[in-house]
Amino acid sequence: MTHSKAQLGGRPVFVVDGARTPFLKARGRPGPFTASDLAVNAARPLLAGQPFQATDLDEVILGCIMPGPDEANIARVVALRLGCGNATPAWTVQRNCGSGMQALDSAVRDIALGQADLVLAGGTEAMSHAPVLFGTAMVAWLGQWTSAKGFASRMQALGKFRPAMLTPVIGLLRGLTDPIVGLSMGQTAEVLAHRFGITREAMDAYAVESHRRLAAAQNEGRLAEVEGMYDWQGKVYEKDEGVRPDSSVEQLAKLSPVFDRPYGKVTAGNSAQVTDGAACLIVASEEAVQAHGLKVMGRIVDSEWAGLDPSQMGLGPVHAVAPLLRRHGLDIDQIAYWEINEAFAAQVLACLVALADEGYCRTELGLSEALGEIPRERLNVDGGGVSLGHPVGTSGARIVLHLLHVLEAHDGQFGVAALCIGGGQGGAMLLERT
Repeated sequence: MTHSKAQLGGRPVFVVDGARTPFLKARGRPGPFTASDLAVNAARPLLAGQPFQATDLDEVILGCIMPGPDEANIARVVALRLGCGNATPAWTVQRNCGSGMQALDSAVRDIALGQADLVLAGGTEAMSHAPVLFGTAMVAWLGQWTSAKGFASRMQALGKFRPAMLTPVIGLLRGLTDPIVGLSMGQTAEVLAHRFGITREAMDAYAVESHRRLAAAQNEGRLAEVEGMYDWQGKVYEKDEGVRPDSSVEQLAKLSPVFDRPYGKVTAGNSAQVTDGAACLIVASEEAVQAHGLKVMGRIVDSEWAGLDPSQMGLGPVHAVAPLLRRHGLDIDQIAYWEINEAFAAQVLACLVALADEGYCRTELGLSEALGEIPRERLNVDGGGVSLGHPVGTSGARIVLHLLHVLEAHDGQFGVAALCIGGGQGGAMLLERT
């Protein structure tokens, strides 16, 4: 069931500017940047181009679900590294895949209520740095070992050690598995593929098109929000690394299913890539825009968060979009462009089917008719998570930022950014180009 809410009143809220890092593909080892490094690399050039100082920010809010051990309250770490000053508060939010969008929503609310005027908000994630942990048995043994006094106690503790205790707990795999229904996110995509009859061929074709669109956007310079960065060895990173311009349905058809062997349809090729990246936006009140003479990209009109069965979590965008559009008296045809985060090709395709299915909209959303069809030429026009990657805490901020660029490039008025969220939730944000 979706829990709708009244539109948040108060002052209008604008996005002034934004930037993101290139998305770097995880390659089986920790990448060159931690999550805080990535956020600083996104935000530093962004703030350097503004007429105000970093210390003029009222707060910094970042989404992140896997900060490193030296990055507790990572937003505060980033704020201090950016020179925002000791007096600028900062806080971190965690709503799984929706964390970056939640950071923006939190900034919007503070500004709308008059508690802030100028906020840096976004998301960051270094998935390649996800922790590898000891299991409970090993942690208990280490506690016994460190508390043992004297040689005899140490030998007694040592006798209880078993090599199996060293079996690692892979944080990334645990984090991408829902503990309530016992399904990985990929398995929930398989559930949707079965429910809506989505074929392997359709998934692979969607994936190929995602790569084609991202490659075209790179070649034609349509990713102005990407800021290059250097690692400590002086290597430069300028482009998203996951794109495969030569991808084809024939090549993807050779890949084996990952989450439901041997009969499943979801493969590494039609799923979002494990990726490191950050995206930051400057959100401002009308007073701040006027005081600093800021150019405005667009207005964040409203947002919606919804819950649903965790095993169907990929349909979260549908459950969030429906009340958002209804609240503003809009239909699908009035939305110029859409960004739906591509966690899996199957998940996006399932959302498109559900939105256009009268039975689903009537039974699951309580509507009298189908919401309608989103034209593919107005959805994820420059690629998405399948080709870009899906750094979990970042994607919600990235899709909002890029959608604003798309609206500007195509002279569109309204746009909707939406994403599914592990644990059975969905988020959506309504944007208006101003």
